[in-house]
Amino acid sequence: MDHNKSSFLSNTVEHINITSFDARPIIDSMAKMSFVSRETANAAKIYNNMLKDKNCTIFLTLAGSTSAAGCMKLYADLVKYNMVDAIVATGASIIDMDFFEALGFRHYQGSQFQDDSILRKNYIDRIYDTYIDEEELQNCDRVIGEIADTLEPRAYTSREFIYELGKYLKSNGKKKNSLIELAYDKNVPIFCPAFTDSSAGFGLVMHQERNPKNHLTIDSIKEFRELTEIKIQSNVSGLMMVGGGVPKNFVQDTVICAELLDKKIEMHKYAVQITVADSRDGACSSSTLKEASSWGKVDTVQEQMVYAEATSVMPLIASDAYHRRFWEKRPIRNFSKIFN
Repeated sequence: MDHNKSSFLSNTVEHINITSFDARPIIDSMAKMSFVSRETANAAKIYNNMLKDKNCTIFLTLAGSTSAAGCMKLYADLVKYNMVDAIVATGASIIDMDFFEALGFRHYQGSQFQDDSILRKNYIDRIYDTYIDEEELQNCDRVIGEIADTLEPRAYTSREFIYELGKYLKSNGKKKNSLIELAYDKNVPIFCPAFTDSSAGFGLVMHQERNPKNHLTIDSIKEFRELTEIKIQSNVSGLMMVGGGVPKNFVQDTVICAELLDKKIEMHKYAVQITVADSRDGACSSSTLKEASSWGKVDTVQEQMVYAEATSVMPLIASDAYHRRFWEKRPIRNFSKIFN
């Protein structure tokens, strides 16, 4: 068998286009079924209710590798068509995947059964059945560090730094309409509460190594305050959550944080989580939505857990919402501007 590097990196992942097909008939049919199908249809209904509610701020949270697996354009289109107002994500989703492809690199279809020792010899990283060229990923690390070298040495929130990445991509990006660039254009803030757990971390370490006494750093406390301010200014809010973990908990905690700041706000009114985690370990990747209501974070009137792998259901939910077109009448919130 041919084991040269190019043979592994030959079939690129093509990102799904939610505008190219109409999922409404599928979602309508699934609503009459049971199990995950009905959960998915109800999640789509709740998401459409968020879009119809002109007072509702919609937070998109991303955890896991669905961007690398083919949902990258889907998330960018949610920004492009005013279907989300703020994003909370893992650093990997934003940097290792979106920024990485914006630089002109790609993800590749592979196999979960491939001998990983052979992949390592070829400097190829594997995410289940998806491959990444490690040399290209390290190039991404270096670009992050080089951008940091050009910025004023001070404390930045991840939102501020990602904004600078959007500015960089406007002039230097190889692939247009990345999530970062569209968010920059549309004033949709992106928060990565565990920012250094990504290529950004490697790049910023190299930046600080080159500039030991005069470098930038990331202020995660300030960004928690910034995200909380969006919740305070919104009051009515909805969560569309892909995966769980830190992004999910971070956005839910804004309700508690606002309360501690003596601000009278409501719990998140709408919530959808798509996850393959369960609650046997006491967590469900940061609690079920009903459990979150006991903390005062999420209302239980319009919430839906969807126990499915997100690449199989998120395209249906997003396409359904796009084609119902409630987004056309939503006010544009421009939340990035409140921090200028």
